Amino acid sequence: MFQIRFHGRGGQGVVTAAEMLSVAAFAEGKFAQAFPSFGSERTGAPVVSFCRIDNRPIRSREPVIKPDALIVQDMTLIHQVDIFAGLSNEGYVLFNTSKNLDELGLGDYLHTFRRERLLTCPATELALEHLGRPLPNAVLLGGFAALSSQVTLESIAVAINERFKGVTAERNIAAATAAFQLALKEEEEFSRATTN
Repeated sequence: MFQIRFHGRGGQGVVTAAEMLSVAAFAEGKFAQAFPSFGSERTGAPVVSFCRIDNRPIRSREPVIKPDALIVQDMTLIHQVDIFAGLSNEGYVLFNTSKNLDELGLGDYLHTFRRERLLTCPATELALEHLGRPLPNAVLLGGFAALSSQVTLESIAVAINERFKGVTAERNIAAATAAFQLALKEEEEFSRATTN
């Protein structure tokens, strides 16, 4: 089973992101579940949501304590919430930021991770460019597809089309595709740098 934990703030589509990821997994014939963890928080308050993906039926209903991947939609949470709790150094981490990994101020911590499993993505900027609104959730799913290979970009597009209609769906797919391509480019550059 592959478990993903999303960290963001109310109003950023954190819950919707987990739901769309589960729909993408379903589109590939996998089993999946998605659910949030929040109380009476309002817009701007920290929100966590979860997604599980497996090739067999999923029986667990507990929150994801030991994630295989983190998707951090809001970087201001890094020093506010223990977002890395339970994540092993074999885990995947996708950060919504235009900064590179060295600029995040997490060097001492991140050096224990496999570099090819860490990715920054300017999802908010891509959302503004394609949607005209700072909603990074669908954009990050494109980056996650490239980073983890748990789902394909085509399945992410299916999930986006189920959630949104018309021009909104098209723009979200374009933004997710841009994130996917940026992630692949970054992976290629890292691979080239480590083989030279």
